[in-house]
Amino acid sequence: MAGRENEEEKIKRMVEFRPQLEKRIRELETELEGLQTLLEFIDAALLKKGFRRAEIVKPALSASPVPEVAPPPVMEYERGVPLKTITGDLLADLYFGGELMRVVLAEDKEFNINTPPFTAFLVERVLAKMQEKDREAVIRGEITTDKILSYHITREGDIIREITIQNVTPDRSLELKSTIRWTLEKMYEKTLNSTP
Repeated sequence: MAGRENEEEKIKRMVEFRPQLEKRIRELETELEGLQTLLEFIDAALLKKGFRRAEIVKPALSASPVPEVAPPPVMEYERGVPLKTITGDLLADLYFGGELMRVVLAEDKEFNINTPPFTAFLVERVLAKMQEKDREAVIRGEITTDKILSYHITREGDIIREITIQNVTPDRSLELKSTIRWTLEKMYEKTLNSTP
């Protein structure tokens, strides 16, 4: 009898641990994608400078770990646009400056990076897809590697404070504005529904 209870306890622990494991796998996959993108940028830049592919691959094996991408330099932004819910609650302030877009999330709200649809929709289906299209455009010779869309998420623990997006073309500006507002609104709704 005691053996059966012990077995049930193990199964219960495994069931409880499974979502944490899935979450960690997703985080590692996202990190790996980012590192692969960074490596592609470096390889493309080296090839442009005249290095042969074999020369690039060799030192990469003994190279030290890739440092985290630094946030973009601080600059003056031209204009600010408040992103609000239908009821008028401020979600974030959106600032534009040339090809830079800066989203400063409302201080009185806590947007957790794990709250859907942030990672699955905004990061993976919108920003990552835009990067992918830009990488394809580089291969076709339509743009240079320094024009590939990139983004940086500033966090305090799991709480998102700011999103900075570089190389935002005018045609993407409107799309990003509406998708960011929609994403934040859905996240805000989930936080309201989860509060007792």
